[in-house]
Amino acid sequence: MKVDLTDKIAVITGAAAGIGKACAKLMLENSARVVIADINDEEGTKTAAELSTIGECEFIHTDVSNRENVECLFEKVLDRFETVDILVNNAGINVIRNRVNINEYSFEDWERILGVDLNGVFSCSRAVCRAMMEQKSGRIINIGSVFGSVPARKQIAYVAAKAAVHNLTRATALELAPYGINVNAVAPGSILTEGTKELFYGKEAAHAEAVKQMLAHIPLGRPGDPEDIANAVLFLCGEESKYITGHILTVDGGWTCGYTRDF
Repeated sequence: MKVDLTDKIAVITGAAAGIGKACAKLMLENSARVVIADINDEEGTKTAAELSTIGECEFIHTDVSNRENVECLFEKVLDRFETVDILVNNAGINVIRNRVNINEYSFEDWERILGVDLNGVFSCSRAVCRAMMEQKSGRIINIGSVFGSVPARKQIAYVAAKAAVHNLTRATALELAPYGINVNAVAPGSILTEGTKELFYGKEAAHAEAVKQMLAHIPLGRPGDPEDIANAVLFLCGEESKYITGHILTVDGGWTCGYTRDF
C-alpha cells in the first residue's frame, strides 16, 4: 500500500517489535519520519538502527504507564521536529501464563495491565493532542483488540482495558474533530507476534492445545501478520481516510463475524 506521508512526524509506542515495528517500517517506506517509543532500550535501539536504512527513525525510551515519561517523550519530539502529525498508541501487555478467573486475578496484574493498555493510551493522547489542536490537524490511531468488542475468559484486565480503549477512541474523536484531528482504532484478532507465539503458536506455547480450536472459529483459518495491522494503520493515516473518525476497524480474519466462546 502507498500513502503519501512525506515529512509527516509519526510517534509509535511499543514499536521495538511486533505490530509497532511493522507500522514503523511501513510509515518509513511511505516517507514519514518515525519516532519509536518503547520501554525496551536494547530492542528499541536495535530496531531504530535497522529501520534507519529506510528513512529517518529514532528511538526514545518511554514507559507509557509513567506520566512523566510520556510528557518527556513529547517534549523531546516537539523540540526536535516542532510538530507531531501521527500518534499510534500501540504499546500493550497482557498476562501470558497462569491465566485465572476474576476471583483469583491479582490486583497487581490488574493495575499493571490497565496502566499500560488504558492509562498509556490516555496519557499519550492527552499529551499529543495539544500540539495537534494548535496546528489543527493530526491522526491518532489506537490499537484495540477484538476483545475490546467481545469478551474472553481469564484475562479480565486486558478485555476491560481494550473495551475502554474503543470507547475512549470514540469520545476523543468527538472532542477533537473540531480541530481537524481524526481519531480511530484498529482492533486486531490473533496476530502472529512473539507474544502470541509464546501464548499459542510456538513449540513451548502456554496454550498450544487451544490453537486448532481457536483457528476453527477464524473463517480465514490462520493468524494474521503484523503487516496486516500496519496496512490498516497506514490507511487511517492518509488523506484517503480523511472523512473517517471515531471508527473501530476490525482486522481479524472474520473471527468476530460469528464469534463463539467455547474455549
